[in-house]
Amino acid sequence: MKQLFVFCLLTVATLTTRAADLSADAYVINDQQVEQLIAQSEDVSLAAVSTNLLESQQMAGSLTGTARVKASKEFVPAILLNFFLGGLGIHRLYLGTQTLTWVGYILTCGGIFGVVPLIDFIVLIMHNEDISPYVDNSKFFMWANN
Repeated sequence: MKQLFVFCLLTVATLTTRAADLSADAYVINDQQVEQLIAQSEDVSLAAVSTNLLESQQMAGSLTGTARVKASKEFVPAILLNFFLGGLGIHRLYLGTQTLTWVGYILTCGGIFGVVPLIDFIVLIMHNEDISPYVDNSKFFMWANN
């Protein structure tokens, strides 16, 4: 009985592999069609999308005749965030700095033990008419070289 079972198993395995070999010949790749498809395709990588977006924004700006300006941030929310949450660097997050800048405030125990937020507070008060130099400022000391 065991011999019959092994014989049937080998027969099925042999027939299956032959059928697979025969069906493998049915799948042929036409290299010319593949190359043609690649040549007709569009590049949808992130760099290409961002380049296309930038070009369309520049075109839209030139059509309307308006120049792009920095997003305006208000003085009062910036000063209140600095007063209450300055040690965490939340005022820098509001002003649009990079993530690592305000994370640096947290890691240095409130911006070198609270000295940096205090100076930020004083600088923001002194320049309350125009805080645009501090918007999107990636420096840890936002008042440096301004």
